[in-house]
Amino acid sequence: MTFGAPTPILRSFDEAKAREFYIDFLGFEIEFEHRFGPDAPLYMGLRRGDCALHLSEHHGDCSPGAQVRIPASGLKAYTQELRDKRYKYANPGDPTEKPWGLYEVSIRDPFGNSLTFFEPPE
Repeated sequence: MTFGAPTPILRSFDEAKAREFYIDFLGFEIEFEHRFGPDAPLYMGLRRGDCALHLSEHHGDCSPGAQVRIPASGLKAYTQELRDKRYKYANPGDPTEKPWGLYEVSIRDPFGNSLTFFEPPE
């Protein structure tokens, strides 16, 4: 048996805020959107490079406050790109070197979930 990469499901509460943060700010693309009916909660698949995330407005799917670690390359340039967007709800600093030998930067989404982007030193 073999396994593929997991896809985290993160709780979201506001479709407009989710799009603003994940698509406009972080630069993810929408893979799919699903609703069981016109007034049903949104379930949305996002991707940037090899990173896949799912966002769900369904209360039973997951809880807010999740922590997701995302491997990245070019992290310093990415954080500068994010700062240049002047998004009023997040302003990440430069990645910091951690005692375990990785550079990391964490960004909290509008729903209390934390995304930690990391890369090994160059």
